[in-house]
Parts: sequence; C-alpha cells; structure tokens
Amino acid sequence: MFIDRAGAEKANRESISEQIDARINELPDWQGEVLSRVRRLIKETDPEVVEEVKWRKPSNPDGVPVWSHNGTICTGETYKKKVKLTFANGASLEDPAGLFNASLHANVSRAIDIHEGDEIDESAFKSLVSAAVVLNES
Repeated sequence: MFIDRAGAEKANRESISEQIDARINELPDWQGEVLSRVRRLIKETDPEVVEEVKWRKPSNPDGVPVWSHNGTICTGETYKKKVKLTFANGASLEDPAGLFNASLHANVSRAIDIHEGDEIDESAFKSLVSAAVVLNES
C-alpha cells in the first residue's frame, strides 16, 4: 500500500492551522488580534515554521499554539488579562530591545507578556524569532 506522507503531512498542517484560526476567532477582540499578529510575524520571519497545538487538557481543551523549527521557538498562551509568548530557550537569546518582561528568572525560558493596548516592536520581535531559529539549528 502506498502512503502519501507529504499529502498527509500537508493535511495535518492545514488542520492544525485551522485549529489555531478557530482558537484566535474565539478570543476576545484584543487577544485575538495580538495572537494573530504575532503568528503572522513568526510566519513572515520563518516561512518554514511548523505550527502545532500542544497541552490539551479539560481546563484548556483547545490547547496551546506552538511554533517550532528544529525545536520550539515559542508558545502563545492567552490569559484573562494578557497574551503570553514564551520562548523555550529565551535565556540564551540576546534581547537588546528588552521585549522579555516575564519569567526573567527562569533557567531556560523567557516570556513576553502583552496586555491590552501594548504595542509590539515588530522588528525586535522578528529578531528574537530569527535568533531562536538560529539557536535551534545550532
């Protein structure tokens, strides 16, 4: 029997993308806009990024969007008053713009908490994503 692995992988990626689209559409306006915007920035920065949904549980049946390239780049969690972008290896990344504002004492990860009305420095964010990809590839 012939299995079209490329076709199956493409269908799975589209399914995951649709799940993330649905999650974004369910969020309150500002959170959906933030998550959609950072998702777009990640995909612009790394066209080969893989989108996943992980950590589904009864309290969070939609799971958490995860962007990966040879390892996790970052996750996109939503809370009542913030969108949290956690970079898996953020402690190893240069952050000259000071975007990391949460989990600053974690051994490996660093996070960016975005609250309603916060601006995102797109250039600095893309630099962090690029640096995370380079780190994952090393």
